[in-house]
Amino acid sequence: MKKLRNIAIIAHVDHGKTTLVDEMLKQSGVFRENQAVTERVMDSGDLERERGITILAKNTSVCFDGVKINIVDTPGHADFGGEVERILKMVNGVLLLVDAAEGPMPQTRFVLGRALELGHRVIVVVNKIDRPDARITEVVDEVLELLLELDATDEQLDSPMIFASARRGTASYSPEIPGEDLTPLFKTILEYIPQPDMDEGKPFQMLVSSVDYNEYVGRIAIGRIERGVISQGQEISVCDFHAERAPRRAKAVNIYEFEGLGRTAVTESGAGEIIAMSGIGDITIGDTLCDSARQAPLPFVKISAPTMEMTFSVNNSPFAGREGKYVTTRNIRDRLTRETLKDVSLRVAEVPNSDSFNVAGRGEMHLSILIETMRREGYEFQVSPPRVLNQEIDGVMCEPVERVVLDVPEEAVGAVIEKLSARRGEMLDMNTVGNRMKIQFLVPSRGLFGYRNEFLTDTRGEGIMATIFEKYEPFKGEITRRGSGSLVAFETGDSVAYGLFGAQERGQLFIGAGTPVYAGMIVGVSPKPEDITVNVCKKKQLTNMRASGSDEALRLITPKNMSLEQCLEFLADDELLEVTPKSLRLRKDELDHGLRLRAASKRKNG
Repeated sequence: MKKLRNIAIIAHVDHGKTTLVDEMLKQSGVFRENQAVTERVMDSGDLERERGITILAKNTSVCFDGVKINIVDTPGHADFGGEVERILKMVNGVLLLVDAAEGPMPQTRFVLGRALELGHRVIVVVNKIDRPDARITEVVDEVLELLLELDATDEQLDSPMIFASARRGTASYSPEIPGEDLTPLFKTILEYIPQPDMDEGKPFQMLVSSVDYNEYVGRIAIGRIERGVISQGQEISVCDFHAERAPRRAKAVNIYEFEGLGRTAVTESGAGEIIAMSGIGDITIGDTLCDSARQAPLPFVKISAPTMEMTFSVNNSPFAGREGKYVTTRNIRDRLTRETLKDVSLRVAEVPNSDSFNVAGRGEMHLSILIETMRREGYEFQVSPPRVLNQEIDGVMCEPVERVVLDVPEEAVGAVIEKLSARRGEMLDMNTVGNRMKIQFLVPSRGLFGYRNEFLTDTRGEGIMATIFEKYEPFKGEITRRGSGSLVAFETGDSVAYGLFGAQERGQLFIGAGTPVYAGMIVGVSPKPEDITVNVCKKKQLTNMRASGSDEALRLITPKNMSLEQCLEFLADDELLEVTPKSLRLRKDELDHGLRLRAASKRKNG
């Protein structure tokens, strides 16, 4: 019988999960001595590499002392918590990474709570002990307090602690004794994490925890075999736990086990092993694959509900269809449906009698990654401002509230507290950590729209902000989303320096000279609360008279270049974001200037 361990690495964002997996792969001999290896080798997606975050959970494996260790690297950002929740069903234990300076953060609490609920054993790894501002003793105490708060069992409270520097590839049993390699971590995994139940005598059964896609073989089901043995070409049944679909027959065309960074095709695999299987066209996450003679679906973990929603619709601007490859309702519907098959925390609902879809997710980052992925694939569409999903609980309208943890310089504390209090925030705790302050708030989700940029400005780029959904609470009252208005283009054409020179006196511009614009497109931000219409296409009237200084070069201020997240934060209730593979254009929902004025007048007069 094969010796096996299945573990997941869980932590808050930037606490070093992917870097630790890099070193585990190197020290277990996965790479050749002369092999060139990139940093964060598990972050294989373009967006993951650009942003330095893990978006999708990924499988790999290493061998130590003759034992195969299957490892799942998970995202640390709160918006991708659904990825963590579903893969925890595949493993028997977790490595909880905690930064030696930051300590437990909101996502640490969330992922640890989910692991404890499933009864998993936990190995606490205090990472980055070589940081100059490391406070190891305090962090260890904070982790123990967190375990107590989350009602950990006595066995989970006695979890072993390892002190590591993932970047250096070292681990030790004590912070005073520096390690030489990761051997103490590997040994602790083998001693403390239990071998999976390897009952190969019972009928085959496997829960699908993840779905991959390959254009040659279609969907690939990934999960842990709960019991029995599966052979290549074997006839099996696909069952749905909620019985929404009748059991259907299928065949295990190809079976793969994870070896290092790749997959190895095998003819047979047994209980306890994490495998990938191709050949089942309509497989989805949460389905159970089982022996045809014993159809017994397994329960799937309950995924936390989305808290935010946006409307994706067909682009209907004057520039529609110029830059995108996929522009129709059918294209957008098919792409969103395909996304829901692999992202269990995403919800898509078609809006009746319109070319629109309501897409609900965990947060702005969750939805912005989807938007960015779609535009890179050639899709063209437009999106509404994000809005929170309220719930009626016991007859009271409640809204989602987030726990916000802020790490800021002392001189910025006043501005941060003032801004969050104005957004209906409630301060829970404030502690001094070195020359910085760590503050905890409970803030309505809608109060955080557009705040991140303000926060970075108030802290001069030195602040760290982490958020995670906490609970639903009764509606907190009105919150002013944006105190500034928009500069709106008056006519369609190409922007010219003369028109921009006059417009830049009204506010900060988003475009430079020679940019195609259309009437109703937003070209800048006004410091005043109301919108201002500007003519950026206005050309200088030529005469046959010359005056001294009339032909001097016009000096234009450098326009502000907005990222996708900044555009989403900027949007007001009557504005949309036009997304194409080449451009991001902010626009008014109603493009006609006269109709906008009429609608504004009606609102003003009640």
